[in-house]
Amino acid sequence: MTIKVIDAPEARRYEARMDGDSAVAGFAEYIRTAELIAFVHTEVAPEHEGKGVGSELARTSLDEARAAGLRVLATCPFYAGWIARHPAYADLLYQARSKVSD
Repeated sequence: MTIKVIDAPEARRYEARMDGDSAVAGFAEYIRTAELIAFVHTEVAPEHEGKGVGSELARTSLDEARAAGLRVLATCPFYAGWIARHPAYADLLYQARSKVSD
């Protein structure tokens, strides 16, 4: 099965569909600024779990973030875990630059 992922900026999420099906198989919600994209929630429809939908959402959205020069804040546990298992994407992670301490 082919998974197609598109950015749906009006909904602030990436959407995945299977083999041209119009139904959304999964989505990854985000908050985006000029410098950062924060992935806050990912969901895959139960009938599509285990088919690589989540991985394709992560891969496509992270590749697009890299191309746009964005840092990534992975507040969604799925994204955080996926990036931990795919270290080639670790360089995208946002790191706080503040040196302020208590």
